[in-house]
Amino acid sequence: MKTETLNLSSTNGDTTAFVVRPENGNLKAVILIHEWWGLNDHIKDIAGRYAAEGFTAIAPDLYRGRIATDPDSASTMMHDLAIEDGLDTIRQTILTARNHYDISRFGITGFCMGGTFALRAACEVEGFAAAVPFYGDIPEESVLRKLKVPTVFVSGTRDGWITPEKVLELEKAAEKYELPLESFKYDADHAFFNDTRPEVFDETAAQNAWAHAIAFFGSRL
Repeated sequence: MKTETLNLSSTNGDTTAFVVRPENGNLKAVILIHEWWGLNDHIKDIAGRYAAEGFTAIAPDLYRGRIATDPDSASTMMHDLAIEDGLDTIRQTILTARNHYDISRFGITGFCMGGTFALRAACEVEGFAAAVPFYGDIPEESVLRKLKVPTVFVSGTRDGWITPEKVLELEKAAEKYELPLESFKYDADHAFFNDTRPEVFDETAAQNAWAHAIAFFGSRL
């Protein structure tokens, strides 16, 4: 695998993306959006896991170099990040990666805040062939009804933020507007995929969700 830094320009300032490319030079890419903590070692590790599965993994830094060290600073940084700013960085990631690597197919995924942006980008950003948002906030119906990208939404039934009630509303909207969305729910807490947080990490749920994400991207990209 080859690790690189991709320079990005966006409306509100320059940033970078952490890129891991597989040995086979696969032109199928997964854009990986970080949690509210920022582009930390955990997200870089997940990028490496995608590359090990044969995908080019591209993790843009929506915080432009900042990493939170505690929940209070993470919350502040997340709320200071405007939705359109994050979406613009994602758009620039697609454009830059397409030109730099000649990538032909893009998927998007993300966790927590990254799941919020992954789902929203699937609704509002052109260029994605598949999306797998993990326990992100759900956009308003006027945005959600735009979804055309095949999507798997992953959540935990013990999540106190993306609650089962919120997920049910998402499922109802998907049925109402005939959206290409599947909902996969696990008996787990919020952030159950994060193996650096033993208080919430659920190995069985994480392994199952990972296997499904890899199979989904493999079939769509």
